[in-house]
Amino acid sequence: MAIGACSGSAADKPALAATAKPSQEKVSEDYVIGAGDSLSVFVYRNPDLSEPGVAVRPDGRISVPLIEDIVAAGKTPTQLAREIEERLKKYIQDPNVTVIVRGFVGPPDRQVRVIGEASDPQAIPYRERMTLLDVMIATKGLTKYAAGNRAMIVRLDAAGKQHSIPVHLNDLIKDGDISQNVEMQPGDTLIIPQSWF
Repeated sequence: MAIGACSGSAADKPALAATAKPSQEKVSEDYVIGAGDSLSVFVYRNPDLSEPGVAVRPDGRISVPLIEDIVAAGKTPTQLAREIEERLKKYIQDPNVTVIVRGFVGPPDRQVRVIGEASDPQAIPYRERMTLLDVMIATKGLTKYAAGNRAMIVRLDAAGKQHSIPVHLNDLIKDGDISQNVEMQPGDTLIIPQSWF
């Protein structure tokens, strides 16, 4: 809340966020499984059917005992558990399945990507109320060659139109300018250029 009060120069940014806000809030309530996630599948009273470490393959599918391939990507853990229960009904009576996400990657449209002169460029799973400072902490800051004050957030609005939002990372990280600590959105890409000598 305090961030919004400090960011007077970002008057046009809330309008951008407001166009997609209702659907994003709904999506952020339940985690959606993505390729690369690590899951645990527990079948109550059936330890031989439980799997503590199931990787979601790049095709978005998983394999568990008695069920060869089942699509996990794009579903919530609860939705996946109910589908596994349905498939297990052929083999056991009243199956009770719990799916727990152990390692988070999430679907591509729920990630924030950081490219360029970050110390550890990567795709980060989006979480509610994630800020630019959270992203910089996750990527371990800037390299010594970064032109942080020329960084840009590339964002798609609800209509699919691309917007570029300039951010001053040096001011945020080195000078503590909280007005630069903008709220991130799922699907954002932070581009950090190299400085010119």
